[in-house]
Amino acid sequence: MLGGLFRQMNSEVPAAAGIYKGVRYFNGGLYGTVDPCELTKEDWSKVNPAIFGSLFQSSMDEEERHKKGAHFTSEADIMRVVDPTVVRPFIERIERTDTLKELVQIRNELTQFHILDPACGSGNFLYVSFRELVRVEMILLAKAREKFNHKDVEREFKSTTLISPKQFFGIDRDPFGVELAKVTLMLAKKLAIDEALAMREADQLEMLELTGAEALPLDNLDSNFICDDALFINWPKADAIIGNPPFQSKNKMQEEFGRSYVSKLHGTYPGVPGMADYCVYWFRRAHDQLADGHRAGLVGTNTIRQNYSREGSLDYITSHGGTITEAVSSQVWSGDAVVHVSIVNWIKGPQEGKKRLLIQDGDLKSSPWRVAELDKINTALSFDVDITKAEPLVANVKSGACFQGQTHGHEAFILSPDEAKEIIKKEHKCSEVIFPYMIADDLLGTVSSLPTRFVIDFSGHDLVSASGYGPAFDRIKKAVLPVRQWAAKEEAAENKKLLAENPDAKVNKHNEQFLKRWWQFSWGRAKMMAAIDKLPRYIVCSRVTKRPIFEFVSPKIHPNDALTVFPLSDDYSFGILQSGFHWIWFKNRCSTMKADPRYTSNTVFDTYPWPQNPSAKQVIDVGQAAENLRTERRRMVNKHGQPLRDLYRTLELPGTHPLKELRFELDKAVASAYGTTLRSNPLIMLIELNEALAANELKQQRILGPGLPRIDGLTADLVSLDCLVPVIE
Repeated sequence: MLGGLFRQMNSEVPAAAGIYKGVRYFNGGLYGTVDPCELTKEDWSKVNPAIFGSLFQSSMDEEERHKKGAHFTSEADIMRVVDPTVVRPFIERIERTDTLKELVQIRNELTQFHILDPACGSGNFLYVSFRELVRVEMILLAKAREKFNHKDVEREFKSTTLISPKQFFGIDRDPFGVELAKVTLMLAKKLAIDEALAMREADQLEMLELTGAEALPLDNLDSNFICDDALFINWPKADAIIGNPPFQSKNKMQEEFGRSYVSKLHGTYPGVPGMADYCVYWFRRAHDQLADGHRAGLVGTNTIRQNYSREGSLDYITSHGGTITEAVSSQVWSGDAVVHVSIVNWIKGPQEGKKRLLIQDGDLKSSPWRVAELDKINTALSFDVDITKAEPLVANVKSGACFQGQTHGHEAFILSPDEAKEIIKKEHKCSEVIFPYMIADDLLGTVSSLPTRFVIDFSGHDLVSASGYGPAFDRIKKAVLPVRQWAAKEEAAENKKLLAENPDAKVNKHNEQFLKRWWQFSWGRAKMMAAIDKLPRYIVCSRVTKRPIFEFVSPKIHPNDALTVFPLSDDYSFGILQSGFHWIWFKNRCSTMKADPRYTSNTVFDTYPWPQNPSAKQVIDVGQAAENLRTERRRMVNKHGQPLRDLYRTLELPGTHPLKELRFELDKAVASAYGTTLRSNPLIMLIELNEALAANELKQQRILGPGLPRIDGLTADLVSLDCLVPVIE
């Protein structure tokens, strides 16, 4: 079984194998020349402690696993932590060693090396670490036998002690998991002893009588494992910290853990941004726990490389003496959780030499990998230029040119076309508060790109005014009011409980506010709606998208919060947003939903530097190129009956394509407006421009922000006629 796992890892993990002193190893795992399955007893090939991980996971139902964020980690993913954090540093030292004395010193360090998993579950990370350290011992002994006099080796290692379960520590909130972890470590000792003895025999190390090579009596590991919440207790001292902390998004923490827990968490870790995901706290605590020169490796959701979560984790680590030594930027999770994860290994202190960065390109577990050897891995875990330090520009922030769409907050606001017709038929006046309501799938997934449903929007209406729209108001009163009353009551009870525990705690008042205006959307985006109502059209894109698809929309259509809204009506602004320059900035500054980029106004739009010195001709050229692209794009959609999403997928295939040429022409026009060419690296130009503009704003100098610039020679408003207009029957 184990041999099969390593052969599987050889195909799954993009890393080089090597041969050391007759022993073939892969990422610290032995295989090939010495196959543990072929050399150990029959029982060895029948037992794998990974079954305890499955047992632990199956002990919780799906709802409990989701609430706790507990997910089983595959062997291949465990090795992506254990190898660079635990194994490889020892292997590299062994390879550099020239004296028997140095080997003895490393051997002594191995037997005193402590490893902690602060979210240990059933202990699989610790089991794999145990096994790998024993294999490191065998490599060390193999070198001793080959390089030095056998009598000297026998003298130095005659009464040496094997790696002990006492070197491994774990913390977990689940009592069953903690007990399983103890059993896993006890079993690991037996299996490691069998493998070590078999490898010793195969490598002709018979003269070494390894003491402690008995599985019985079982070790008492009660003092090595703690059943508690690791984020609020003292951790055992360790040379390496490894593991897979619970997955839980910032938006779900309060719902799953309760307001009291989240308040305690924020109070204990005031330096972590409140919008950070749960795993961020584990990264931060692990780094604070490390002594200088010690290492950590943790799995996290891929938000740790983005925005607030990155600030609380990887930015903190690197600004407090940490160096990222190896990382997986993003990969499809090998378990059953529908997430993409990042894996980060780091040392507290400097490390010379190349660092390895990996990324899995795609949404399938079989998707291909990219690997890069870098002098430095940035905190965005990006293969591109590091733009994590880009500054928000005041001109962008104050422009009012980027919003998230409306959040209705209750499905009763949503109407099918037939329901909308029925209400308007009962009371024609209701047409004043019923609007086509666009979601991202309308925009990208239908040929027309038009809304497929309607919405009752009482934005701007007080209670008395709203009540005048009889059937529409009655629908909301019947369905929404009771729910918001209940939510406000629950919130008040939770706040009372929280304040009793901590009088200084920050309480929520969202549902209280929603109840005060229960007939309206949760988030109606009044400023956004006021802005687009004044325009002949406005720009939207899907907030979560793999592809750069922007479109003009009529203000008669109300945008759902699945859309990012730009109250800009001119072709030049559209051209800048649709360009490859804006797209590459978007991809490197955005957050993600799984692996799909998500447009975040404060990190993407607010930091994006617009061209500062375009001529009138350059502005017109950008606008014309943008209009040409939209015209051809809509023609192709109508001709071939393909939605925009499907049309853009064909752009990813090799071969000529009309839109490829038009995108090139647009990017060339935008490059000219920036005063650059398409041969230059756009990220370098954009980050340098961002830095320069931020510096100018500090000096109270005016910069050009979003929108059509007011420049000499530009007399046209560059507002063409095309946009998505609803068909109202």
